[in-house]
Amino acid sequence: YGHSNQLRQARAMGDCLIVGVHTDEEIAKHKGPPVFTQEERYKMVQAIKWVDEIAPGAPYVTTLETLDKYNCDFCVHGDDITLTIDGKDTYEEVKTAGRYRECKRTQGVSTTDLVGRMLLMTKAHHSNIDEDLDYRKHTDNFGKGPKGHSPWTGVSQFLQTSQKIIQFASGKEPQPGDTIIYVAGAFDLFHIGHVDFLEKVHQLAERPYIIAGLHFDQEVNRYKGKNYPIMNIHERTLSVLACRYVSEVVIGAPYAVTADLLDHFKVTLVCHGMTEVVPDKDGSDPYEEPKRRGIFQLVDSGSDLTTDLIVQRIIKNRLEFEARNQKKEAKELAVLEAMKRLEEK
Repeated sequence: YGHSNQLRQARAMGDCLIVGVHTDEEIAKHKGPPVFTQEERYKMVQAIKWVDEIAPGAPYVTTLETLDKYNCDFCVHGDDITLTIDGKDTYEEVKTAGRYRECKRTQGVSTTDLVGRMLLMTKAHHSNIDEDLDYRKHTDNFGKGPKGHSPWTGVSQFLQTSQKIIQFASGKEPQPGDTIIYVAGAFDLFHIGHVDFLEKVHQLAERPYIIAGLHFDQEVNRYKGKNYPIMNIHERTLSVLACRYVSEVVIGAPYAVTADLLDHFKVTLVCHGMTEVVPDKDGSDPYEEPKRRGIFQLVDSGSDLTTDLIVQRIIKNRLEFEARNQKKEAKELAVLEAMKRLEEK
């Protein structure tokens, strides 16, 4: 949702947003191993509602030639720094030409921090649990080179505000003639498996209005165990709202899809993917009511990616990721030092 927020801000600066997505090879060369494959990332970015078009295989260093090729007036990046493998600012050329704009980086989230949560079996990131010391110690190591913290890669806490939710929400009410479809789950580490599922659900109706019910952290932890969810309820809310197929989100939806819920939202159809449905606390089927009404449908997303699999990818590459973050941090700190020296002069 940090990436989505950047795209939202960029889209507000113009009329058409084209997002350049790097290949796996380019990322591996300049940053370290990517978590998702380029195909997954292309599809993922395309599913974000502020994106008009993607430019696959975009070069790591943004040039005027690339901007002209896609007919762009300017490019936008967050107010953190991106550096090439040899420590140069990747936006130097477009900045000099005056075709560069900046947007605010989203506080309290980074790929670094999410990777840290996956590697540590702690629940400190859940919205209702006191911070645990192992997690604090780990986040200190994870985004920190030997010389201290870089403000760009370091870890800080995400604070949800009503304003943030408003910026992400579509604000559209269901209209007469819309098919109101309800889906529920954790939607943790919002990924391509979720996108494929929501896209399939979206295709079930002429005018779909999809409401996604998100379970609270404690509920997800009850049926998923370990340190799930990796992202807390506030973070999951924004991630799901950024998806172009979703019209509305229920924050902290009940695990059992009740008659009350179905009547309140005037739901026509309830969909679930091919993942296992864990019984409710009392052993009952959470989809009993929609099944009784004959409005329950299983939808095969055709994707086998799950949150578990992403966590396994991370664990497999653990050492490479830790090395990647420390190198990134060291490069950023060197730039900060240089900037400080320039100011002093």
